[in-house]
Amino acid sequence: MKITLFNAKYSEAGVSLAQGRLAKLFVKKGYKVDFIIGSIVEGVELPKISGVNIIHLDVPRALNMFIPIIKYLKSSKPDIIISAEDHMNIVASLSAILANSKAKIVVTSRISATRVYTGKFLSKNWFFQKIYGLVVVKYADVLGCVSKDMAKEYNDIFKTNKFIALYNLVFDNHSKEQMKESIDEPWLINKTTPMIVAAGTLTKRKGFNDLIMAMKEVVKTVDVKLIILGEGYQRNVLEDMIKKENLSSNIKLIGHKQNPLAYFYHSDIFVLASYAEGMPNVLIQGIMCGCTPVAADCPTGPAEIIQDDKYGYLVPMKDPMAMAEGIKKALEKPISKEDLEKISIQFTEDEVFNRYKTLLNL
Repeated sequence: MKITLFNAKYSEAGVSLAQGRLAKLFVKKGYKVDFIIGSIVEGVELPKISGVNIIHLDVPRALNMFIPIIKYLKSSKPDIIISAEDHMNIVASLSAILANSKAKIVVTSRISATRVYTGKFLSKNWFFQKIYGLVVVKYADVLGCVSKDMAKEYNDIFKTNKFIALYNLVFDNHSKEQMKESIDEPWLINKTTPMIVAAGTLTKRKGFNDLIMAMKEVVKTVDVKLIILGEGYQRNVLEDMIKKENLSSNIKLIGHKQNPLAYFYHSDIFVLASYAEGMPNVLIQGIMCGCTPVAADCPTGPAEIIQDDKYGYLVPMKDPMAMAEGIKKALEKPISKEDLEKISIQFTEDEVFNRYKTLLNL
């Protein structure tokens, strides 16, 4: 049986890594796997996954993948195709229809439906919603969303009950090895105070400005440090804020790291301050590395993971004072390793494969 996965633009984050881990899992389970990539983010290398046939189309947009995918489906005839992100889902589904492919079509949505489909009549988003309904919702065999709350949003918007939660594979055997790798961060190597970690692209949507202001409140009473992993257009803004608030001895931006898990593993608390997510893989990774989670209650994912403060501390979005209180609670009463394992198991290899096995009769 052959399984083909699609990714419009490959990067070293989010959707791309999740698709890559899924490809590796299917190879491990004995399937033939092709991984088709439209383009690659500048500075990122084409992935090398043992046993996976990587096909780089080298086209700038998902729409440009349309004709090459039709040709591929006619010649290679995969049994299952798995696409991620709504624009790619449209291209993959329509290509399969026009190629008269017999493959089962699995699509997964990765961001809140309210961010994509809230448009006025005849707006771009309105047309996108209509196309998605006519092509993807009608013809795909499995309509997946990376969180239960997101599935509910999609079902409400498309007036159906076909969307289901289909969690990402976040933690595999390679992840366990990555956790134990050496790091070069003095604050973590020579840890003298509790360590907080956060990670993500340095954009407004990730809410790092709120986290910095929360830290300003926390350090008034607690000796604690924060490192933020990631790069982005807000780096200078955040650095200026750290200096302005006299927090340079407590907060450090350490840039993009090839292996963030090793940094999470040496930390005590993971904070997610985002204004919107699908299912925040990075929060799950922090939990799997033993960090007590503190998360803004953004749509969607964090509430589903933390479950009324049973597995961490959920705080109102865009509220630095509430986030500061959440961090203090996490310092005073960290979540046990046993409880963290309970919530993280559903994102592991066996659980994710069993879900696909059931849905696709593998």
